[in-house]
Amino acid sequence: MPRRGPELPALLAAVLAASTPAAGADWTFYGGDAGGSHYSPLAQVNRDNVGQLKLAWEYRTGELERHPELKQFASFHATPLRLPEAAGGSLAFCTPFNRIIALDPATGTERWVFDPDVRIGPPGTRYNCRGIAYWADPVAPAGSACAHRLFMGTKDLRLVAVDARTGRRCDGFGTGGEVDVGALVSAEAEAKSGRIGRPANLRFGDVEFSSPPVLAGDRVVLGSSNNTKFRRNDGPSGAVRAFDARTGTLRWTFDPVPRNPGDPQAAGWTADSLATTGAANVWSLMSYDAGRDLLFLPTASAAPDFFGGTRPGDNRYANSVVALRGTTGEVAWHYQLVHHDVWDLDLPAQPMLVTVRQNGRVIPAVVQLTKMGLVFAFDRDTGTPLFPVTERPVPQEAVPGEVLSPTQPFPSRPEPLVAAGLDPDDAWGFTFIDRGMCRRMIERARHGSYYQAPSLEGTVNFPGMAVNNWGGGGFDPDRNLLVVPINRAPTFTQLIPLDQVDPAMLASPMAGLMGIPGKLDGTPYAQVFKPLLSPLFSPCNAPPWGELAAIDLGDGSIRWRRTLGVLDKLMPVPLPLPWGTPTAGGPIVTGGGLVFIGATMDERFRAFDVETGRQLWEAMTPTASMATPMTYEAGGRQFVVIASGGHMWQYAFKIGDSLVAYALP
Repeated sequence: MPRRGPELPALLAAVLAASTPAAGADWTFYGGDAGGSHYSPLAQVNRDNVGQLKLAWEYRTGELERHPELKQFASFHATPLRLPEAAGGSLAFCTPFNRIIALDPATGTERWVFDPDVRIGPPGTRYNCRGIAYWADPVAPAGSACAHRLFMGTKDLRLVAVDARTGRRCDGFGTGGEVDVGALVSAEAEAKSGRIGRPANLRFGDVEFSSPPVLAGDRVVLGSSNNTKFRRNDGPSGAVRAFDARTGTLRWTFDPVPRNPGDPQAAGWTADSLATTGAANVWSLMSYDAGRDLLFLPTASAAPDFFGGTRPGDNRYANSVVALRGTTGEVAWHYQLVHHDVWDLDLPAQPMLVTVRQNGRVIPAVVQLTKMGLVFAFDRDTGTPLFPVTERPVPQEAVPGEVLSPTQPFPSRPEPLVAAGLDPDDAWGFTFIDRGMCRRMIERARHGSYYQAPSLEGTVNFPGMAVNNWGGGGFDPDRNLLVVPINRAPTFTQLIPLDQVDPAMLASPMAGLMGIPGKLDGTPYAQVFKPLLSPLFSPCNAPPWGELAAIDLGDGSIRWRRTLGVLDKLMPVPLPLPWGTPTAGGPIVTGGGLVFIGATMDERFRAFDVETGRQLWEAMTPTASMATPMTYEAGGRQFVVIASGGHMWQYAFKIGDSLVAYALP
């Protein structure tokens, strides 16, 4: 190997620039770029002056006044887009009820609103829209209508396209500017269940679109949330669909359950399970590498959650990073991160397309965060792990009818973000009474290894609540650092034979949620799934319960980690105990050497030094800002923006509808 010469750093910089999506004054993708790096090179706000950040403006969406009866079921988690000047230059985002709002990015003044008049479902229906997607038609005449488009999937299963400059519908897209994807979902569900011409047993909200679509060339690609998989085995498929971005014509469909028995990935499935199993969907965010025409999917578990007796085998392509050709939907490569999932370990975060420097090499990589707190990194072209992955034996005790995978994959580096396993001696509580009750709950349940399966007596899993979730991480390309929020809290899962459960309880609208038993149709069981909490509602493990960490992707080492969040908003007496809180939302990294993150349950927005993890700035927000921020430049000033709306599950006692922007005075 030749000795490194003085020209190598410049060469590395050139390669990095060529292989990393460009970013600048705008923020035209949910994750900052098409690869979801959550990085901006803007540096007007930096480590020296971030302490001077002040509130620049606040915009209220008005959704709480429009739907007061639904405020506890709506989550404002959107990350806005800052559009190029050619597209109107607005700051655009969606509300939980799928209105798209465009603001002046410098003042927060409303420019236009598009309302698709989304259908309101029965009581208890949840509403969420994490973002929208932007596309510039490369062949459209400059200045023509819909040369710049915004795409959004709606709660009631439509894909809509509007002009980014005016908010008017793109009439040439589908019918009147929208495609009725719900008709495709229903038809596929009927065909899969052999119920042609009859209802497919679908209810409003069973399938929904909450994450933004992704553009793959002139294809707009849409995944889906599948809310049937925690209660039935034969629900709708997890099909990913690509539509022509100009006309709305369906171009291809990829089903993560390989329905064709001749598919090599159908090994282990039975013919019946291939035909009937639902889900394995992509509810989170996808990424696209235009130069390689590779679309990266993070797939979820196959249905049902917590019991796999009706779906034998590893269940590939579920729980996998799947790389498809964006133009055709054909599989280029895939890698499964959980075999035969019975823990609801969906891949929750957007696959991050970043350029990693490792052992003198510059590697275009895809990095996948997981609910287990394991971080996997792969060569983007081949799917080869950047750090060795080994199959390790895992516990095999299971309920009757279940056959578990004997092993699960573990990367050699980075080390797990949370040490797995919780024993009675690990029980924690504010007082000796609730500590003792936590200890007894752990003692009575199956516990220990992370991959203990759901059981008749109940199973404690730690970490259980997703260590990483849809908020993902942020990547600093100059420092080779991946910054991630960390949740540390256990869960309790139990399978109960159906003949031992009160039928009235199974008929409850809340069945399957918050610890209430829910029937797993197609199986002999009902399931219970809940966080493991003390009588004082603290997690039964010792704090910290929320953290922020930086990982060097060169050698897989953890560069720093620190507690994230204080407890004053969660305590009867507002003591700012620095023990961390559960989080929802992710970070961004900027060229000013900063990490910005809300995500916590303490109504704060913070900035940290990306090199050391030291907190440099903090602001109180209208409520918990459990979203992912973004940053952009307008009028010569750098703004940092975050949605502050609380969370329907984690911070429901103070739901809001504010978008807040910060800038230097």
